Formats: sequence, structure tokens, C-alpha cells
Amino acid sequence: MKTRLLSPLLFFASLAVLALLVTAPALRAAADPAVKLTPLADRVRVEIGGQLFTEYIYRGASRPYLYPVNAVDGTSLVRDFPMKDTPGEDHDHKHHRALMFVHSDVNKIDFWNEGTAGTKFPKGDTVNDGIVEAQSGDVGLLRVKNRWLSPDGKLIATDDTTLRFRGHAHARTLDYEVTIHAQPGTPLVLGDNKDGTMSIRVAQWMNAPRKEKGKDIPGAGTIITANGERNGAAWGKRAPWCDYSAPKDGKTYGIAIFDHPQNLRHPTWWMAREYGLFAANPFGQKDFEPAAKHPAGQGDYTVPAGGNLTLRYRFYFHSGDEKSGKVAEAYAAYAAGK
Repeated sequence: MKTRLLSPLLFFASLAVLALLVTAPALRAAADPAVKLTPLADRVRVEIGGQLFTEYIYRGASRPYLYPVNAVDGTSLVRDFPMKDTPGEDHDHKHHRALMFVHSDVNKIDFWNEGTAGTKFPKGDTVNDGIVEAQSGDVGLLRVKNRWLSPDGKLIATDDTTLRFRGHAHARTLDYEVTIHAQPGTPLVLGDNKDGTMSIRVAQWMNAPRKEKGKDIPGAGTIITANGERNGAAWGKRAPWCDYSAPKDGKTYGIAIFDHPQNLRHPTWWMAREYGLFAANPFGQKDFEPAAKHPAGQGDYTVPAGGNLTLRYRFYFHSGDEKSGKVAEAYAAYAAGK
């Protein structure tokens, strides 16, 4: 019996087909976006490397917010309440919805608190006015519009918000940019109040040790600013960045917030609480610096009628504490435009 040999042309064609069959799955995998955004009826789902990172939820509450917020390994970094009832969690401050941008005094309307909590101002709503863009890719991009409404439906302000999501081997980043627009003919006053503004309520296991009603409350977390102020000493201080970290199941997880160098009143004040609230607030001067005895309204900021104000922040969700997570280096990169 004779063996028939393939012609050289047919032989190389067969090799090409075989190579295509072998590499096709890898090509499909490579084509999948590193960050995938999926618009749904009331939210935009954000996945990084095929795993849930967060969801931008824009219906069902008095303000848009991001929940959950997960570390690289899927560990939740934010408190579940009030979105979900988890045994053992504190139920204080029901308006602390994971990660959000809101302020407590905007033309004497309170967009931060809810119900009878906090200020005596009427409580407003931040209402989604459309998803402008939701783009997947190496960097996930989400652009939305919002309307800021008083309880009687009066339009107080609008905003254009842009979120950028990135994934790295040991970290996640979220760039949060908000441009607030004053209405034509009416100045917009962002009032001097501590309750605000770019915030996250960390998971309860991240809380720092504290005193409450004279009692020592244990906690494993550490708050530290770029200037070295720790835990309770960090509250009300100004610094370009602040970090909140804690160990869980043998690993340490951290959340840093970076204040952009071009932001109003950079470096910002930090509304960093040992019980888990963690926020950058450029409008709370009289509360954060009480010893200076600032006159009422010293920290107010007025956006002229028809004008706007842009604020930019980066959330850096990292492994380790601020040193092993190289927070200072990551901030330097952010400040340099990277």
C-alpha cells in the first residue's frame, strides 16, 4: 500500500487551519474588554476581568450611588446597609449609600441627609437625567447627567458626571469627575457644612477603634492622611490624599481617595470618621477648623449664575496598607495626569 503525501501547498494550508482552531479561543478572550459596562433598567453594571466590580445605581433612592464596591478578589469594601440587611451591621446614617457625591447645603437644600436627619434644610433629590455614554474597553467610561431638585420639584442645579474604571493586578481605580451647573439668572451657593461630599461608607470590618458615649469600641482599621495624621486626628485635616485600610482573613485591604491638584481649595478637608464614613469635603471649613473661629459662611462657595464648578477625585482600591499599597506613589501618578 502506498502512502500519499500532501502537496506542500495543501500541507501549509492545513497547518494554518489548525493554528486558527487552536488560537481562536485565545483571540476571543483577548477581544473581551478588560472593563465591561452593561446598562440595565435602573443601573449600569461594571465588570473587570469578568468579575463584578460595582454598579452605578441611579433609581430607587434620593441620589445615584455605587454599590457594591469589590476588591480584586471579590471582597466587599463597603457597608451593605441600607441597600441590604446584613446581620451584625450598624444601621446608623441610612443616607450613607456606599459611594456617592452629594452635599448638605446647596442653596439651603440638603442633598446629603434624608428625612429628619442632619440639617434643618428641606431634603432634595438628585435625579438621573440620562445615560450619555457607557463604553467598555481597557478603561470603562460612564457619562451621565443629573438634575438637583428641591422637595417641591424646583430645579436647583444640574451636573455632568463622568466615571472612569480601571483594573490592575492588585488594585482597582475609579475616577469620579463632576461638573455642577448653576441655573441661568440664579447663583448657586454650596454652603459651609461638614456633611459631604465625595464619600464612601466603608465595610464595618474596616472601622477604626473609637470612643462612643464614653465606651471604647474596638476596630481593626487605620485612617491616615498624606501628612501622617491617624484615625481621629485625621478628621477635619487638609491633605492631598487620605487612606483607610484594615485586615480581613489574613489580608489587608485599603481605600484611598485622591484630591485632584486643580480642585477647589486643594488640598481638601477630610470628613474621615472612625465609624466608617470617609469623605473629601471642600465646603466644611467652619466645622473642620473651629479653633480659627471663622465667621458664618466663610467656607461657602458661590457658582455664578450660568456658571459651573468641576471637581475631580480618584478612588484607589488597593492591597495592603498605605505603605505596601504605595498610595503616595499612586497619588503622584494621578497628580501627574496618569
